[in-house]
Amino acid sequence: MRGRGRVAVVWRLLLCAGAICGAACSREHAASATATATSATPASAVATSTGAPPTAVAPAALGSNCLPTQDGYLRLRMRGDVNMDIDWHDADMHCDGGPRPGQKGLRLTFAGPIPGPAPAAHHLRFVFGIAAAPGAREQRNVAANVTVIFEGERKLFSTAGDGRCTIDEFSEQPLPAPANPNLRRLAARGFCTAPATALAGSAQLLLSRFDFAGPVIVEDPADAPPPATP
Repeated sequence: MRGRGRVAVVWRLLLCAGAICGAACSREHAASATATATSATPASAVATSTGAPPTAVAPAALGSNCLPTQDGYLRLRMRGDVNMDIDWHDADMHCDGGPRPGQKGLRLTFAGPIPGPAPAAHHLRFVFGIAAAPGAREQRNVAANVTVIFEGERKLFSTAGDGRCTIDEFSEQPLPAPANPNLRRLAARGFCTAPATALAGSAQLLLSRFDFAGPVIVEDPADAPPPATP
């Protein structure tokens, strides 16, 4: 019973986090989405069951732009319970990023359409946790974890810790004005050596490679509390 309770709590927390991330991203980039909606070219993603041929995918219903510079992306190869190759470009997805809550490091979220004839409310959300050193702008061989959420299907997979995935390298760059000065573009690439496991059941997904670029909010030093007086 305790195990079931923990699964339910984790599920509710991650769904809430996903909803918050989506709303924050939508607010952050609503203006740039309007300006580029007519010119953005949606990317494609293909997904199959094991052994099935690729399926063409319609343009993303979530398109809202990821970065003000319109050069965000997510590419990955995923195999296991579902075989999927993702190639989302900036206009295909929502994305958000910032410090990991209560932990050292960064977290980036990318949400887009489930390939194939899925209901409009069904989306995919990938959450990448990066155990980067505080203040790092470039780093190599960084431990990471990945969570994959099939929204609308109550399916969640997680690598459950920082020991199964690695970021080969990442770099964080400021964005040109008039972007929020605390908003940076983080580009990274990596892989997982062990699969993400379903919280309910025994299904598994292995992200054998991934690379992405998305926004990350860095904390303003002026907002930090003053040091304690000795």
